[in-house]
Amino acid sequence: MNYELFGDPAALAPPRVEREDLPGGGFVLRHADALQPHARCIGSWLEHWNRVTPHAEFLSERLPAQAGGAWRRLSYAQVRDAVGRIAQGLLDLRLPKDRPVVVLSDNSVDHALLLLAAMHVGRPVCTVSSAYSRLTKDFTRIRGILETLEPALVYAGDGAVYGPAASSWKGKAPRVFSANADAVAGALPFASLRAQAETARVMDAFTLVRPQTHAKYLLTSGSTGTPKVVINTHLMLTANQQQIAQVWPFLNRHRLVLLEWLPWSHTFGANHNFNMALAHGGSLAIDEGRPAPGLVERTVANLREVRPNFYFNVPRGFDMLLPFLEGDEGFARDFFERLEGIFYAGAALPQSLWERIVAVAARVRERPLWFTSAWGATETSPAVTSVHWPIDRAGCIGAPLPGVDLKFLPNAGKLEMRVRGPNVFPGYRDNPEATARAFDEEGYYLIGDAGRLVDERDPGKGVAFDGRVAEDFKLLSGTWVSVGTLRVKAVSALAPLVSDAVLTGHDREEVGLLAFPTPAAKALSPQALRERLHAALAALAAEPGGSSQRIARLMLLDEPPSVDAGEITDKGYLNQRAVLARRAASVEALYAQPADERVIVL
Repeated sequence: MNYELFGDPAALAPPRVEREDLPGGGFVLRHADALQPHARCIGSWLEHWNRVTPHAEFLSERLPAQAGGAWRRLSYAQVRDAVGRIAQGLLDLRLPKDRPVVVLSDNSVDHALLLLAAMHVGRPVCTVSSAYSRLTKDFTRIRGILETLEPALVYAGDGAVYGPAASSWKGKAPRVFSANADAVAGALPFASLRAQAETARVMDAFTLVRPQTHAKYLLTSGSTGTPKVVINTHLMLTANQQQIAQVWPFLNRHRLVLLEWLPWSHTFGANHNFNMALAHGGSLAIDEGRPAPGLVERTVANLREVRPNFYFNVPRGFDMLLPFLEGDEGFARDFFERLEGIFYAGAALPQSLWERIVAVAARVRERPLWFTSAWGATETSPAVTSVHWPIDRAGCIGAPLPGVDLKFLPNAGKLEMRVRGPNVFPGYRDNPEATARAFDEEGYYLIGDAGRLVDERDPGKGVAFDGRVAEDFKLLSGTWVSVGTLRVKAVSALAPLVSDAVLTGHDREEVGLLAFPTPAAKALSPQALRERLHAALAALAAEPGGSSQRIARLMLLDEPPSVDAGEITDKGYLNQRAVLARRAASVEALYAQPADERVIVL
């Protein structure tokens, strides 16, 4: 198949991987090319495109229905003007040094302008998941996060929505809101930050920003306690975009048009995608939709209008879009018309979803669709590996980016991966103990994931993800269960009746599954649903593999995964440990004797 993205035969760099074997069965993979020079800081990208393509559109968002539902669009010149004014406003507030600007609300143009302005003058920023402020009335968690961060300024989009959460923290930092600032005593309207013209002080501060300056603080999931604060330096972020560009040369020759819902509280949406658009002069439209009932319809409407040429999403997002693509050929044509690539991350893509996407695309276009992915973490800004060649099925996470050392060490029957490079974080803020535990004696970050070579004879074929080392468990027989691998296999086998699932069986005789049903499952009669799920489990059990690959019992869960309880992240993937801890009673019911009537047993 011809995968010439944008009709460019040199759109993708060929894989060039070197292997260094280590004593004891380990090895290190590296890209054969060195990392090339990159920008000094995030603001350098904005300054560049303001000079080169000032009138090109950079940011856009759909205005609320009461404002007409039109799109607010800003060019690079308009963004740079607003960033200069807001940066001046921040300087005029004389905020305490070394304390971040913290954002509590969802993605928006104002949100982006504030982040860019703060980083332009060397002020770190931190976006906190909006779920902690918007989807709960218990502000204990957001109050603890704010106490940890000690913000210099707290911002949110709407004072009427986010004011209670912002006020629950008793710190003295200014509260700023784009709308309804008068709902919070003493709060400032966002417009006041951009009221004054930019002075020379802004560029004076900009010139002092160094590669090692803290750009962002991102929070770990914190499912087992208070989140750790991950330091992201300007060096990490600019180096990572250069690393990606060296294996995706099309980024420097063809302008990206993106539609993005992925939250800026996470590294995928904030560092990978937003920075990719900015670093290469692209356009980013903010999608107010989400992969959830009642919200995915907004994404569909926005996709019809924006028609992106590259689309980033998590597997749950693709799963929610597929019924619209399969049922509306007009929408499918709109979606695939300009699309050059599909990028999935955040969790492994079930092969069943891949095949359904390919089938829809084949109905409405002749060009093959390129699927790609990457792998990394909040601590690696985020990409460590990238798929920059054609692949025909899910599972491969790519090969190391230029400048990355990817070490594999035998651990509990798997190969644990460790990472070193300029894109790796220097540590956790104000947490030297956690920082010391995060690195080995050679300075490699202990990312906690396992991997294996797709082809032992050719590392250029890439790495396959092999699950989280800490998530895997042993059955009573002593047999290890690879959670990441088997979960994806199970969700594919149970499609389209199950949207996601968690595996059970730690110190038990057999593997079980707690599964979240899809609308298609709920449309069936209870008996028909049981019969279809039992048949799918039986077919899965008939495939080669021992007890570690045989799911012997399944129970559907009535309650969807909870963002507020940490069961599902903003990116849409399940936190296996959090689900099992919160639903311990369901795990017991799954293994009860005699069998619970809700359980399907092979």
